[in-house]
Formats: sequence, structure tokens, C-alpha cells
Amino acid sequence: MSNDWKNRLGVVYSTDPNFKYVTQDDLDQEPETLPAERQKLVVAIDRRNRGGKQVTVVNGFVGREDDLASLAKTLKTRCGVGGSAKDGQIIIQGDMRDRIVDILLSLGYKAKRGN
Repeated sequence: MSNDWKNRLGVVYSTDPNFKYVTQDDLDQEPETLPAERQKLVVAIDRRNRGGKQVTVVNGFVGREDDLASLAKTLKTRCGVGGSAKDGQIIIQGDMRDRIVDILLSLGYKAKRGN
């Protein structure tokens, strides 16, 4: 731990003996990616704020952004559509819920169809 006092300006003193000062760098670390069989993914459809177009949203992925992007790329190529991966969710264009659930199950993920 660094003893640089400038990083701790504005911190209030704590009398708790178990207190540990958490820096912004500690909060920015990405969580470790869970194995596929331990992931619980929910595949749902979303129509809000998209100009009337439907998109399929995959929620519940726990892991690094690189692994999320690679899973999104796999889903996009296997479905033959576009999409994106950001903020811990995968967005696929169109209503592809059944196809995406089948693909995720074949890859070893625990996936269920949402709404």
C-alpha cells in the first residue's frame, strides 16, 4: 500500500479496527470471468428507446469485458446479425431469443429465455 498522503485527502478518520481504505484503483478492477457452466444468463427482448425496433438482450454475464466481447462476437456471427457488448450485457439486433438460448446451451452456459 502506498503511503502517499495526497491520495487520501478528504478521508474521514475511522475508529473501526477492521477498516480498510479502498482507493478508486481497487474499485476499477474487473471481476474474474466465471466458467461457462457457472454463468446464469437471461435472454430477453427489449423494445424501449429503440425507435420501435426489437433487440435481444443477454444479461447476467460475470467477467471481463474482453470475454464479454468475444461471446458477443460468437453470437453475432452464429446468428448472422449485428449487435454490441457493453455495460455487462450483449445486445443483438432482432428477435433471436430461441436461437441465442440454443447457442448458449451448446457452448455450456446456463441460459434461460426471459420475457
